[in-house]
Amino acid sequence: KGRGWSLISSGINAEYGGRLASIIAKQLLNGQRVVVVRCELLNVSGAFYRNKLKYFAFLRKRMNSNPSHGPYHFRAPSKILWRTIRGMIPHKTQRGMEALNRLKVFEGIPAPYDKTKRMVIPSALRVLRLKPGRRYASVGRISREVGWKYGDVVEKLEAKRKEKSAAYFQAKKKLNALKAKAEAGA
Repeated sequence: KGRGWSLISSGINAEYGGRLASIIAKQLLNGQRVVVVRCELLNVSGAFYRNKLKYFAFLRKRMNSNPSHGPYHFRAPSKILWRTIRGMIPHKTQRGMEALNRLKVFEGIPAPYDKTKRMVIPSALRVLRLKPGRRYASVGRISREVGWKYGDVVEKLEAKRKEKSAAYFQAKKKLNALKAKAEAGA
């Protein structure tokens, strides 16, 4: 349908349960291209320990005669979100396959998207959806506990990106101040 990519940033307040994934699934089926960044910061309702036990129960589900035939248990936060979205799409049909091909998911914010305007989905924000005092867990932390090895690498790269972003913002503020001063003087 010739639409551009919409970049969704899952900040610290995002929740993925049935909210962000369902909204993204609907957008994909409508023909929208979606990129989700910072998947490691997604939250899921319920205590961390309970969610970890749920994931371990999922890890036990495998084909008895040959486990390599599936089901496959993704450890990376981006792949966990991808699989959640896949469950909301008729992915075995042509329409569903095309919808899934319009989705990109990443941990952190990789190079082409770090200079792009990002958006959040207000109806999926944890602070608006989860009752205060209720427990929640980070998908990144759950992933680390069940075998995702790249949490430290992503953290290091994100720190470097934030540093560069802050330097760019300071330079931009100075430039805008100079422009305002020049316009006021003219």
